[in-house]
Amino acid sequence: MGQTLWQGAEGHAVAGVAWDWVSLPAGLVAMVDPMALITNLQFVNHAGEVLAPLESARQLNEIVHALPWQYEVQRALGLH
Repeated sequence: MGQTLWQGAEGHAVAGVAWDWVSLPAGLVAMVDPMALITNLQFVNHAGEVLAPLESARQLNEIVHALPWQYEVQRALGLH
């Protein structure tokens, strides 16, 4: 088990998202709870209104899904 943190910076602004993961058989890793992401990001809709927590979690999961985090965790564990 562990936690991963991904961050990015643009000028003085830094954004990050973190989540817990667990190691599964055959060297696979998976998120412990896709709804328990921690972030300093705030999502808004086209009208500038802040998204509800469930919709924000959906957006965050799309971001996490696009990251090569599983490969990086496997590499850190010596599986790659």
